[in-house]
Amino acid sequence: MPMLPFVPGLMAAMGLMAVLVILISLIIGGFFLMLGAKFAGIEEATLGKSMIAVVGGGILALLIGWIPVIGWILGIIAYIWVIKTVFNTDWIKATIAWLMTIIVEILVVFVFALILGIGAALF
Repeated sequence: MPMLPFVPGLMAAMGLMAVLVILISLIIGGFFLMLGAKFAGIEEATLGKSMIAVVGGGILALLIGWIPVIGWILGIIAYIWVIKTVFNTDWIKATIAWLMTIIVEILVVFVFALILGIGAALF
């Protein structure tokens, strides 16, 4: 089987695209968390704080989520704790912000599915 030539420019382009995808997904996740925080009544919610909460909550939930049986529950609690800490709010508003983020993301996915003609049977 012949080996394809190693193309440094192609590898650099793939790395750049990976970085762009990570940044775009971080901005989108932060935007949805900012919307959820605004719905929860957190006045000082900004995109920057939301992006910090998305990164911190994701890393902490990833580390804690490996614990058998209760890891997923502890991961959710850790994610909500990060939201509470970053936005300097209470547990109730942080939980509402987290839930509203999930609800808004699901609604946006369904709207895009309807626009693109993807049936609900795939979900």
